Amino acid sequence: MLGVQVAVSSNVFAAALELKQRGGGQIVTLNAEMTMAARANPELGTAIAQADLVIPDGAGVVWALGRQGFRVRRSPGIELARQLLVYAAAHRWRVALVGASPAVMERLVERLQAEIPTLDLAFAIHGYQDPEQWPGIEQQLLEAKPDLVLAALGVPRQETWIQRLHPGQPGLWMGVGGSFDVWSGTKQRAPEWMGRLQIEWLYRLIQEPSRWRRMLALPAFAWEVLRRG
Repeated sequence: MLGVQVAVSSNVFAAALELKQRGGGQIVTLNAEMTMAARANPELGTAIAQADLVIPDGAGVVWALGRQGFRVRRSPGIELARQLLVYAAAHRWRVALVGASPAVMERLVERLQAEIPTLDLAFAIHGYQDPEQWPGIEQQLLEAKPDLVLAALGVPRQETWIQRLHPGQPGLWMGVGGSFDVWSGTKQRAPEWMGRLQIEWLYRLIQEPSRWRRMLALPAFAWEVLRRG
C-alpha cells in the first residue's frame, strides 16, 4: 500500500502468537500518518519494511486496502497490545515496558499490577532518560530476556529503536504510541461511537490541538491513494 507493507490478516492476535512461536520479531501498527511519514523518512520506511508483522491500525489503511480489493478489519494496536499483556500473564511471559513520562510509567505499573496481578513485569522504565543513559538501559533490557517488549517512544523513534535492538532476541517487540497514557488513566481513548465512525483522529486532535500539523498527513494520504487508483 503506497509502497509500504501491511499484513492482510483476519486475526492479528493469532498472527502475533504465531510470530512468537517462530522466534519473535517486530510488530508495527500502521496508520495513514505513519505511512506518509515512512515515505518521507527513510529510516522509518526501512524499519517498517523489515518488520515481521505490520497490522492495519488506522481506518485510512483499511480504506486503502479495500480499494485494492483486500477486505480487512481495523486492528487497533492498543487492543492487540492489551491482549498480549493478558496472554503474557496467563503464560508466564516476561514483560518489558519502555517509554512515556516518569509519572505515566509509575501510574501504569501500579494499574497493570492491580488489573493483571499475575503479570511478570521484568523491566519497566520511562522514556525521559539522558542520552548517555540509554546504552546501559538497553543492555539491562536485553539481559532481562523479555518475551514481550512494549515501547511507547513515539513515531518514528519507537520503530527505529526496536529495529536496532530486537534482532537475535526471542520476544515480540511492539511500538504502542500513546497506549501507556491511556492505560495509566492520564488520557482517555476516543468513545466507541467515534471508533465506529472512524473519526478517532478527531478526538485525538481535540485532546491535543498541537497535533494539527501532523493531521495534514491524512488528506495527503487520501489524495495519494486516489491518485494511484
